[in-house]
Amino acid sequence: MFSIENRNKWFAEAINDDLQIFSTLKTVYYAGKSPFQTIDVIETGSFGRCLLIDGKMQSASIDEFIYHESLVHPVMLAHPNPKTVFVGGGGEGATIREIFRHKSVEKVVMADIDEVVVKTSRDHLPTHHAGAYSDPRLELHIDDAKKILFESPVNFDVIIFDLADPTEGGPAYLLYTKNFYEQVKKKLNPGGLVITQSGPAGLLTYKEPFPSIRNTLAAVFENTFEMAVHVPSFNDMYSYVIATDSKEDPRTWTTEQVDEKLKQRLGEDAFGKLQFYDGISHRGIVNIPKYLREAIKEEKRIYTEENPVYFH
Repeated sequence: MFSIENRNKWFAEAINDDLQIFSTLKTVYYAGKSPFQTIDVIETGSFGRCLLIDGKMQSASIDEFIYHESLVHPVMLAHPNPKTVFVGGGGEGATIREIFRHKSVEKVVMADIDEVVVKTSRDHLPTHHAGAYSDPRLELHIDDAKKILFESPVNFDVIIFDLADPTEGGPAYLLYTKNFYEQVKKKLNPGGLVITQSGPAGLLTYKEPFPSIRNTLAAVFENTFEMAVHVPSFNDMYSYVIATDSKEDPRTWTTEQVDEKLKQRLGEDAFGKLQFYDGISHRGIVNIPKYLREAIKEEKRIYTEENPVYFH
């Protein structure tokens, strides 16, 4: 596990009990703690400038666009005209950066509980937020996402949860429960959609919590659509679940349809600036591997406050 005090020349991250990944450590930009977690920003040889939460890779400058473009654009395109968006988490600012590419967006309410993550990201991860924190359409709250969402006078076309994984004792584990999603559903406008990152989806790591999160959302919404993408700095596949009562099915879109939707929504120039997501990439992330499809079929657990499924 990475220890900032050592000032060593290598950053080591445990992927599981049997596997560690090492990368050269070039610079430490920030090392601190918040009331919730430890936060570090470092420069690595392989992945550039990285945000670490509790010693685990949270986001890396070299490839964060893969994660964030996949999180934002499919769910935004699945709505015909998204004007109001809620973001839970997302302190690096990259999620709102991608949302603001959509010309239809009029208001984004973002809530992140950890002020240190937000401030550190604004100061030390400029390519992540790319000035999105200064967008006048943003209403930022340093507070519990659940509280802000449910107290907001606004209902939303799209709700995006870019939360930490549900670790035992962590700040986000109660934001994956059936009861929570039932309340979330009430904050959606008709035809609205919610998406959450749902944890690792690699062959060694997919069993918890991805299938149970998907199963929990399926118990609340009529339709769920699962996606997975490989993120090199995570050394793993990562998953997302879209949930909605809408009949729009992103899995049926052709490559040409996705590209046309993006050009209309973002404009030709912004479409050209996307680094990962387009029609061909869309077909890849919505067609998840067989082992994930089988895990979904076999999963019986529903995530509740009494019986959470933690990520280890």
